[in-house]
Amino acid sequence: MTFEQAKIVIVLRDDLLGWQENNVTAFLSSAVTAAYPELVGDTYRDADGQEYLPMLGTPVMVMVADGARLATIRERAATRNLRIGVYTADLFATGNDVDNRAAVAGVPTEKLDLVGVAVAGERRVVDKVVKGARLHP
Repeated sequence: MTFEQAKIVIVLRDDLLGWQENNVTAFLSSAVTAAYPELVGDTYRDADGQEYLPMLGTPVMVMVADGARLATIRERAATRNLRIGVYTADLFATGNDVDNRAAVAGVPTEKLDLVGVAVAGERRVVDKVVKGARLHP
């Protein structure tokens, strides 16, 4: 997938606190970066030659929806064979990646208490998947 083809959308549940929104967005952005390294741009350099970390080379749209819509978005993405990042409410109580994965692994798909999902893919497909979500205010 190239920068020009890609669309990245993170959808947050619409009742999160500000710190939770930031936390979920950061973690789900890292999921997309890990899954799609080809979407990472080049190293940044300032005029003095100081180097800075590369970032995703395509914008990340942040949207909001209620819990039921998040479940629908996850289902739509799965039926279209898109890779999906999830963040569940249980992850706010864990402190490391091992416990995070165990918290998700212990819950059936249909019972995940989603507070955020990330999808990346071809623009028109992603647009269909996130239909019904609205831009984050």
